[in-house]
Amino acid sequence: MTAVGIPGVDVPDARGRTGLDRAGRDLTGNRDVVVREVEVLSSAWYVNRRTTFQRRRRGGTWHTEQRETHDRGNGATVLLYDRARRTVLLTRQFRFPAYVNGSPDGMLVETAAGLLDEQDAEAAVRREAEEELGVAVGALTRLPDLFMSPGSVTERLAFFAGPYTPADRVSAGGGLAEEGEDIEVLELPFDEALTMAGDGRIADAKTVLLLQWAALRGPFRA
Repeated sequence: MTAVGIPGVDVPDARGRTGLDRAGRDLTGNRDVVVREVEVLSSAWYVNRRTTFQRRRRGGTWHTEQRETHDRGNGATVLLYDRARRTVLLTRQFRFPAYVNGSPDGMLVETAAGLLDEQDAEAAVRREAEEELGVAVGALTRLPDLFMSPGSVTERLAFFAGPYTPADRVSAGGGLAEEGEDIEVLELPFDEALTMAGDGRIADAKTVLLLQWAALRGPFRA
């Protein structure tokens, strides 16, 4: 009988990857956690794993636990602002996961963002700003990286902010059609965007965080 390999584990998956079951096995930063088994549940594009580990709780007893994780890689996002005109550049696009979970039409207003795709975070966010917003970004301020949904998603998101002017526009933006992107570019007064974040019209967490930063500590602080 011929052994059947597992895509992404001992035979390449659709993206040519193997060894996806090794994630987490070599972690040593927490002496109270020992990884015992990692199973790859799917790897069609992103990677879903089920990990079995033992964890020593505060009382000293060890317990066996299982967690499923969704690994889509790390990403970066940027808030572009024009201090003189008091505006920000955002995107509006369809997000099916939001649509299937209560968003009336699935159309979310967001800061430009994307996966790193093996680039460093600053290079990736410059790429996304040009593709989605049509802006060649200059100086950038890097803010702390954040885990956006640490209970199940491994992604760590790098946050940036930077100024823009109309002269920095190099294209109409809109994303890459060959990647299925159909993105509307929105230039909004900052005060309107902040109001939208407060009343739920902007319901994307990274965007709300960056708008609040701009109001409290960034370019539009009082």
